[in-house]
Amino acid sequence: MRHGEVHNPRGVLYGRLSGFQLSVTGRAQAQTVARALADHDIALVVASPLQRAQETAEPIAISHGLTVRTDENLIEAGNTFEGLRVSARDGALRKPRHWWKLRDPFTPSWGEPYLQIAHRMLAAVNKARVEAAGREAVLVSHQLPVWTLRRFLQGQRLWHDPRQRQCSLASLTSLVYQGDTLIDIVYSEPAGASDPAVTGA
Repeated sequence: MRHGEVHNPRGVLYGRLSGFQLSVTGRAQAQTVARALADHDIALVVASPLQRAQETAEPIAISHGLTVRTDENLIEAGNTFEGLRVSARDGALRKPRHWWKLRDPFTPSWGEPYLQIAHRMLAAVNKARVEAAGREAVLVSHQLPVWTLRRFLQGQRLWHDPRQRQCSLASLTSLVYQGDTLIDIVYSEPAGASDPAVTGA
């Protein structure tokens, strides 16, 4: 699951920065997903250590009598533009001193390598899958890590156009396993769609 909408009035890319909590809308999104999952056989709720993910996971855990566990592998991707506005009109990308960071979109040069993101996310999934054996686990993470893992599992190249991500706020990207074999990936938006290009997501 991707976390809900964040209170971000300055429109910065918040990345791994602390102090970014869910907005009123984000809290409502988390509650909506909790209701949608109320009749699921959930054995485990795990979240990124970042506040917005923990707050998104909480209502799901509460509705199943669980506590939210934390897994560092679910954290947002590292990004050298953290704390800056990155919009095309008035953001950091218009300033030549930042252009060197954009030299390699395939790794990428401005942040954590895509392959590293995919591997740590898969480690979190496999750990939860073993622990929840035969039941469901909900893992709350962030847009780029969720989308990178999905592309990795589907055998697609990891570098991509961020505007084309299918990973709305509070969306579910469900990995369906039969034993140890991944047999399906099902995407759903219980809380509705959102723009994948929104800053800081």
